[in-house]
Amino acid sequence: MKHLVLILDGAAGWPIDELGGSTTLAAAVTPNLDALAATGTVGFAQTVPDGVEPSSAAACTSILGYDPVANHVGRGAIEAASLGVTLAPDEIAMRINLVSIRDGNMASYSCGHITTTESRSIIADLAMELSDDTFTFHPGVAYRHILVVKGHPELMELAYTPPHDISDKSIDGQVPRGEGAKLLLDLMARARGILAASPANRSRVARGEVEATDIWPFWPGEAPGDLRPFSALRGKSAAMTSGVDLLNGLAVLFGFDRLEIDGVSDGPDNDYVAQIEGGLAALDDHDVVIVHVESPDEEGHAGDMRGKIAAIEAIDKLMVSRILEYPGELRVLCMPDHPTPIELKTHVGEPVPFVLAGPGVAHNGAQTYSEASAAGTGLLVDPGHGVMDLLLGSG
Repeated sequence: MKHLVLILDGAAGWPIDELGGSTTLAAAVTPNLDALAATGTVGFAQTVPDGVEPSSAAACTSILGYDPVANHVGRGAIEAASLGVTLAPDEIAMRINLVSIRDGNMASYSCGHITTTESRSIIADLAMELSDDTFTFHPGVAYRHILVVKGHPELMELAYTPPHDISDKSIDGQVPRGEGAKLLLDLMARARGILAASPANRSRVARGEVEATDIWPFWPGEAPGDLRPFSALRGKSAAMTSGVDLLNGLAVLFGFDRLEIDGVSDGPDNDYVAQIEGGLAALDDHDVVIVHVESPDEEGHAGDMRGKIAAIEAIDKLMVSRILEYPGELRVLCMPDHPTPIELKTHVGEPVPFVLAGPGVAHNGAQTYSEASAAGTGLLVDPGHGVMDLLLGSG
């Protein structure tokens, strides 16, 4: 028996008046997901425990079968692991976004979805001027990068606001705050002049594209303690494909093989076909394969209703259709990690709908895959890491 998990990041959401009260997931045309629902089990999973920030770090940790509280690792440290950064005991890894701030508002949490090539050039400029015994910069994907800070454990206790939580809103009172915040605020101030002079940034401005005006540090994490590998915890070999450092970092920490597939990205340019074909091929020598697709979440953060629907439909048409054609015995779990409502442009910690189908999975009455159909079955998996138990089950 083989097992595949398809994570439609952020695909769930809230009813939208313009869609007649449907969510983007319900409004999307998804005949293949519906086919899984019509033969399998549909329900809700509480992937984000009460009191935990509704980030993909906690939610995806749940889907992978780990308790995000007992196995907590700060997100900065997870993404650092993806980049091959090993943290010393006196070091903290933080996520830094390249952002655009205008008139005191967060005009773009992603610098207009800057390309990885441009972004890395800008980070190289920052590293040249700002790296020292305290700060080191590590380039990531698109607007997402890692800052490692040495000798300042107090940064773990500061209050932070993720920039995507304040899209188009004032940054007043949202910068890092608390005792010791001056270290980061000073770094942010020094970065502005370097960003303004960066050749890659100047080229963006000349083309009329969004300028990277600031760096925004948040999500600190320390070196993780001992984590049981998935193979030891579940007795299964596993692999993962994703276009973002968070999931790739979780793969490193939990002992998943990372699949390097050309064309996999974090946005609508993702090569959906190449990603799912690579994932299915990996089933030849792995028991479990995780396929993580970021694009619905990115469209949710942008507040792009049509873009989010298009991303969900692309996943159904180009990925789920191929899952249905898999020639061997395959049990499949499809679900978002968290909702990203269009109205909020950020995450919430509400339960997410899942569909589980394949050999040995009973049908529990749903005919379509959506939040409403999940609610109709009355099934809730809480805590959410129980979905991995359902997937693996017997066989």
